[in-house]
Amino acid sequence: MLSAGPLRNSFKGAASAAPFFPTLLDQMPNAIVVFEAESQQLVYVNPAAESALDLSRKSLEGQSVHNLFGDNESLKLMIEEIKAGHVSAQRQEVVLHSLPGSIHQESTPAHVVVASLEDPSLIMMEWFPIDQQLRSERDERVTQQVEANKQLMRNLAHEIKNPLGGIRGAAQLLEFELPEKGLREYTQVIIKESDRLQNLVDRLLAPHRKAHAMESFNVHEALERVRSLVLAEFPKGLRIIRNYDTSLPDLLGDREQLIQAVLNIAHNAAQALTDEIAQGIAQIELKTRVARSVTISKQRYKMAMDLHVIDNGPGIPEDIRERIFFPLVSGRDGGSGLGLTLAQTFVQQHQGFIACDSRPGRTDFQIQIPYRRQEKAL
Repeated sequence: MLSAGPLRNSFKGAASAAPFFPTLLDQMPNAIVVFEAESQQLVYVNPAAESALDLSRKSLEGQSVHNLFGDNESLKLMIEEIKAGHVSAQRQEVVLHSLPGSIHQESTPAHVVVASLEDPSLIMMEWFPIDQQLRSERDERVTQQVEANKQLMRNLAHEIKNPLGGIRGAAQLLEFELPEKGLREYTQVIIKESDRLQNLVDRLLAPHRKAHAMESFNVHEALERVRSLVLAEFPKGLRIIRNYDTSLPDLLGDREQLIQAVLNIAHNAAQALTDEIAQGIAQIELKTRVARSVTISKQRYKMAMDLHVIDNGPGIPEDIRERIFFPLVSGRDGGSGLGLTLAQTFVQQHQGFIACDSRPGRTDFQIQIPYRRQEKAL
């Protein structure tokens, strides 16, 4: 077990030759705090814990662990067992919640580990939200399923293209041979339906044909383009709210693909807001934030763009909620079921993820795309 001596010295300002312990914990992906066994005041907070608590290390050090997580009996018992020396480590699933008015005011189901250190006056606590693990597992399943679906749709699209061209060509030839002009109405139906299917096939294949145009761009300029396009189509009864974090750095990616992905989501939202638009109460919120220490498809990133498209519509029908990103699944009459599939493809091509939380009155599409260096770009 690592000694806690360098950890304590580093926080008391001692000229430690190598504060190895804090440096090691600084690199850990899970939130970790270390506190004094008697006073239970924090003496160390790693960057992942700063991010989880949304507070700086400076403001957290000296706080009681119970100010952070409230009067939590399960956590208290775990700490008491460690203090008494009955066990060296405790692991449980605990709901971490805070006292009213305390500095951290969220309830989070989490896997919590409380462990003793070589210095008996110090205790270490590590935690990570259960929903983080569930999301990681869900993302992996969805990614595998989406890849299988995309491969199936690509193969199917290629199989459709050749006979479709033959059908259209045969219909054109037949039209020239028909003795009565009135019969050409039927050949025109065949030609137009063939063209419609050809367009559908082209849209299925489009994301995999076009090369990425990678560049650094301002996300909010891209969102303003989306906003203007949606409002041009729905000029009355719809309000689009800007909720931007203007400190967001430029994103490295394909600007046009991001615009198309967000436009597909926002356009779907506007179409779902028919009743609300008629009443003049429809709204779509475009919200941006910075997400730190995120894990996407088992890859850890220091920072990611966190984008939300939120509407106050009726919500996605429950029977398709788990399948909305699948090709040809649509909750709207006349919908192609490709808008969200293409949005997901564009986001995944940037190593990001897209998810949806929907209930009546609020549908929230979340996109996270990691910030990457130029040499790591696609």
